[in-house]
Amino acid sequence: MTTTDRTEPDAPRGVVLRYFEALAAGDQETVRNSWAEDGSCWYGGDLPISGTWQGRDQVIDGFLATAFAHLDPDREIGLKVTNVFGEGEQVLVEWDSWATGRTGRAYHEHNIGVFTVRAGKIVTMREYADTQHWERALVAP
Repeated sequence: MTTTDRTEPDAPRGVVLRYFEALAAGDQETVRNSWAEDGSCWYGGDLPISGTWQGRDQVIDGFLATAFAHLDPDREIGLKVTNVFGEGEQVLVEWDSWATGRTGRAYHEHNIGVFTVRAGKIVTMREYADTQHWERALVAP
């Protein structure tokens, strides 16, 4: 995935693609700088990452940190954007993610996220995924 697909880097689509590149590369500084200070994210279901996370610190140090804490850091953790749609400040992204959970079970998820970008920063994200798979692979005993 690259942002060299004729997308302006500060346009909403470019901001979101740069965010995903940073996530995949483990570039914490760019991940943090991608979010507005008052940004929020929402994840459905009844999981440790479910609910609304308000503010950049909660998104990064709460939502993302909690999600990554369930993954085995000694095994491959992958992310690949498969589709991007953008209109105005809204960007919809489809991606695949894979890892091995600390449970020892394989995790492979197809995700969709709806992002709103203003002034070059992500202000909202709503993520949709198979929460039952997340729980079976990463949480359930």
